[in-house]
Amino acid sequence: MTTRTAPKNKPTVGFSAEELAAMKDHAQELGTAARRGARATKADGTADVLAKIAEMNDSDRALAERIHAIVTEHAPNLTPKLWYGMPAYAKDGKIVCFFKCAEKFKSRYATLGFEDKATLDEGTVWPTSFALTGLTPADEQMIGALVAKAAS
Repeated sequence: MTTRTAPKNKPTVGFSAEELAAMKDHAQELGTAARRGARATKADGTADVLAKIAEMNDSDRALAERIHAIVTEHAPNLTPKLWYGMPAYAKDGKIVCFFKCAEKFKSRYATLGFEDKATLDEGTVWPTSFALTGLTPADEQMIGALVAKAAS
């Protein structure tokens, strides 16, 4: 009996290992949220986010720590939570912004992204994500203003 294998140069269809891992993370996050139920506090979300940041490699961790500090300073009304295994910040239970580390998705840069709950609308076109390789004081100021606007 012979077995048939797909040609090695044929692209695969489906989710990458990184995407599958993110979906597993999200399923665990939903389970944790369900177990906490009404007892869930902002401190629970903060602890979860800080624990996830602590697991990151040095460059991603440094960026994530700064983003966390900026978000909590400029948008204290947002609730930290994990979203697909990444730090995120929500308003009324809906994600406003998130940090995606480079390592998890084998990307050359980390990303700060904004979901449609963010109120960044400006004309007919506006940015919803930013590549991060480092943060200057000017970058931090710009991100602080964006996060404050997004959370309003």
